[in-house]
Amino acid sequence: MSNTTLPTVLVVGAGVMGAGIAQIAAQAGHRVHLYDAQPGAAATARARLAQTLQTLADKGKLDAASAAAATARLHAIDTLEQAASSVGLVVEAIVENLEIKRQLFQQIEAWVDATAILATNTSSISVTAIAHGLQRPERLVGMHFFNPVPLMKLVEVVAGLRTDAAVAQQVFTLAQQWGKTPVHARSTPGFIVNRIARPFYAEALALLLEQVTTPAVLDAALKAVGFRMGPCELIDLIGHDVNFAVSQTVFQANFGDRRYVPSLVQREMVEGGLLGRKSGQGFYRYADGKPVATAEAAPAPALAAAQPSGELIVHGHGPQAQRWQAALQRAGHAFGTQADSDWIGLQVGTAQLRQSDGRTATHTSAATGVTELAVYDLHLPRTADADAAIPLAFASSATASPAWAEQAAAWLALAGYAPLPVQDAAGLIVTRTLAMLINEASDAVLQGVCSDTGADTAMKLGLNYPQGPFEWLAAWDAQQVAQVIDHLDAHYRGERYRVSPLLRARAQIARLHHAS
Repeated sequence: MSNTTLPTVLVVGAGVMGAGIAQIAAQAGHRVHLYDAQPGAAATARARLAQTLQTLADKGKLDAASAAAATARLHAIDTLEQAASSVGLVVEAIVENLEIKRQLFQQIEAWVDATAILATNTSSISVTAIAHGLQRPERLVGMHFFNPVPLMKLVEVVAGLRTDAAVAQQVFTLAQQWGKTPVHARSTPGFIVNRIARPFYAEALALLLEQVTTPAVLDAALKAVGFRMGPCELIDLIGHDVNFAVSQTVFQANFGDRRYVPSLVQREMVEGGLLGRKSGQGFYRYADGKPVATAEAAPAPALAAAQPSGELIVHGHGPQAQRWQAALQRAGHAFGTQADSDWIGLQVGTAQLRQSDGRTATHTSAATGVTELAVYDLHLPRTADADAAIPLAFASSATASPAWAEQAAAWLALAGYAPLPVQDAAGLIVTRTLAMLINEASDAVLQGVCSDTGADTAMKLGLNYPQGPFEWLAAWDAQQVAQVIDHLDAHYRGERYRVSPLLRARAQIARLHHAS
């Protein structure tokens, strides 16, 4: 593929993804051949694309001349032989089936020029496996777009074991020329986005299995830290059948690693036809694909006033401790500080309200001997935080009195939170979810799947995450994150919660820096 001229592009597969790829290639100035094995499908897709481009021009989002030129560059073809010999890039966007993809590329390889690049839009199949059997496997690369292709900026450029680095870089550069933001990835199960995202769904499903809280509370808690949709809303949108199938694929591809084990909750929903929006019922009810009621947390109970029952002491340091200090100052309460404490939170006389460190409130009570104790979830301050109270989960120890549970909620309200009472659970909601997202990203970097920056970029652009996992890590603390996962591991006694060696190393480095 020449770097000085725009290559002709052959897109194989005229479905939603293939048509989107053909559109952006044509808009970028390439002559595009669109093929589909279904007779007439390519011509139909081409007609729809022409209408899409005209609509963009009518709305002023594309000038009329550019729309007409892009349309003129789109050509529907009936046989691959019509175009294969003249193309510089082939992008495959067909069914997610290894053998069918292999056969297609072996067929195309016999027709295309020796310099042509072969790209697969697979979202989950090994690029190395697809390339097996090709005469020149080094020219096959993953070019994973996200739906809808014209709008989503991310492209994962996925290198298999035999992919030539120069080929991957050419595709990376081409994606940039198409107005996309590419990231390099190594071919491993799930690549970057589908792999790192697993804990976002898995932790919510695990909490539902334990009957810790409701889907509405889970969604409210995670939207409070910037996610556009909570995990339950998002799974309903994706479809439980699709999400469950991806979970099974990742689990099997990793030889049954318990970190990726699918959920019994989700299996039962799939078996019962509760697939989300498309079936009218998932975690929430839908009519004509729209929620019957807005997915919000249940109203918070009426709160008593926060009443000091002894000396007030703010423990720990960092943004959360500073938030407590500011709230107490605004309320006119006198307080002391213990910045060197090994926990963060508020002490009210002999009672304690602690930021979660991954342990249950009851475990923390047993370990400290403090009976009047509650734990609250992680909240990483954001510039987008409004004046409205921020939903925040909290749980009381089994030894705590109902009066302290009420007071814990009142003190959280004083600090600007809308307290969401949940059952006592290890790591609560946000704490365990963000810790596991950071941990999964750390393992991906450790295994050479991507870089820190690549992980952050991929998750923000591919799934609209408010921050990337390493940006969260920078705002939190590697030692605290590792501690949360260690406590989760001690609580569940399984293989699921194990600290990535890379995260562990960063925690040790942070400890050395703090000690110096």
